[in-house]
Amino acid sequence: MAQARAHVLFFGRVQGVFFRDNTCKKAEETGVTGWVRNVPDGSVEAVFEGEEESVKALIEWCATSQPNARVERHEGRWERPTGEFAGFDIRR
Repeated sequence: MAQARAHVLFFGRVQGVFFRDNTCKKAEETGVTGWVRNVPDGSVEAVFEGEEESVKALIEWCATSQPNARVERHEGRWERPTGEFAGFDIRR
């Protein structure tokens, strides 16, 4: 399977609604590694790395299916996978 890495920002009501915790749980369920953190401007930033289809599915889930969040938009870029992550972390 092709490995992929995405660096994504999510905007909307994404802080104070367990967005990071839910993202971490979903990433672990799907075998995606990386990290997620709140950004001072109110957005959430994440780096996802894993099988391309799993990364795409996690981005879509974060954008449309977060239980308490309301994502108004998201933007990101594809990067070269590095294999640097052992798991998925919430950064502060």
